[in-house]
Amino acid sequence: MKKLIIAAGTGFLGQSLLTHFKDKFEEIVVLTRGKSKEIDGIRYVNWNAKTFSGWEKELENATVLINLAGKSVDCRYTKENKKEILLSRIESTKVLNKAVLQCANPPKHWLNSSTSTIYRFSLDKEMDEVDGEIGNDFSMNVAQSWEKAFFKTETPNTLKTALRTSIVLGKNGGALLPLKTLAKIGFGGKQGKGNQMISWIHEADFARAIAFLIEKEITGVVNIVSPKPIENKNFMSLLRKAIGRSFGIPISETVLKFGSAIIRTEPELVLKSRNVIPKRLHENGFQFEFDTLEKTLKDLI
Repeated sequence: MKKLIIAAGTGFLGQSLLTHFKDKFEEIVVLTRGKSKEIDGIRYVNWNAKTFSGWEKELENATVLINLAGKSVDCRYTKENKKEILLSRIESTKVLNKAVLQCANPPKHWLNSSTSTIYRFSLDKEMDEVDGEIGNDFSMNVAQSWEKAFFKTETPNTLKTALRTSIVLGKNGGALLPLKTLAKIGFGGKQGKGNQMISWIHEADFARAIAFLIEKEITGVVNIVSPKPIENKNFMSLLRKAIGRSFGIPISETVLKFGSAIIRTEPELVLKSRNVIPKRLHENGFQFEFDTLEKTLKDLI
């Protein structure tokens, strides 16, 4: 493959993709809010994710465009933060739609971030791309608006795939690091009731799944999650075992809400039950390298 563009590719997920794709493309360009530069053969080009400033020319003749732009949801949901969470996703997607449409030779395949949080809280029903139930709250409405901004502009010469990604577990980033720290200092018990489901994926399978979608030219919405959601209490138990801790103090919902306020984040990130499965990946023959949490933690810890 010739050219890969990753919009907002300097964070944890972007680095996971760069590690996977660095030898698979002749040219890689990362769109970043930082300064334009070149490091290890990868070109970093400045953009503000809102307006054209020259970066849009990079999309010409691209094989693949991956957009990861969006303010982190790991913050308090103040009025200002809510606005930025929504607009950072909508504006970047809209300006990329404009850029794709003006290309003489647009990217062949555009994969845009979305989130498995689009599905409602569920303790029992497994949510897939066909029968999954989408709810109505701030996070779910952001996800719906994000996908609408992505798909409503038709790009006749560019395939489109929305990545409904779950919690990505990695060695050097993502949710695993703070959870591991909690467990190490003794707070590795269940969080809240502990029965809420966690949908997760190993960072290597995250990148492999995206490569698979590109290879198979799979479009529409795809759940980027491991095959087996797990209850929070069992997740934390396996994590304690992986780091050699026999006991962990549970954290009640009340304490979680209090602590979340102190560290400026939202308890929903821990308390929502995300019970999501990768139906379309399975149906198309994707093989997970890390299909269980035990394998994943053994590799990452």
